[in-house]
Amino acid sequence: MTATHPTLTKDTPAWIFQVWISFAISFVAVTLGIIYMPVDGWIRSFLAVGVFFLVASCFTLAKTLRDNHEAEKLINRISDAKTEKMLHEFEMK
Repeated sequence: MTATHPTLTKDTPAWIFQVWISFAISFVAVTLGIIYMPVDGWIRSFLAVGVFFLVASCFTLAKTLRDNHEAEKLINRISDAKTEKMLHEFEMK
């Protein structure tokens, strides 16, 4: 028996470009909307802080989910390797 290795997938440069461009456009649009909104400066500042906190939280959430997924894949690979070793030892007897 041979150990199975999951294939690594990598996003294409076009997809990465699309993701970053859509992020930039949405961020600029919301920022301009806040800047030109006909409200008092305190309200504008409150909305700006909220947007910046939301963006930072989204990046943190995405990183945390990715890290947990990667850790789970590693744990599964270690478990698979242990199982393969036990099966191999059992077949040898």
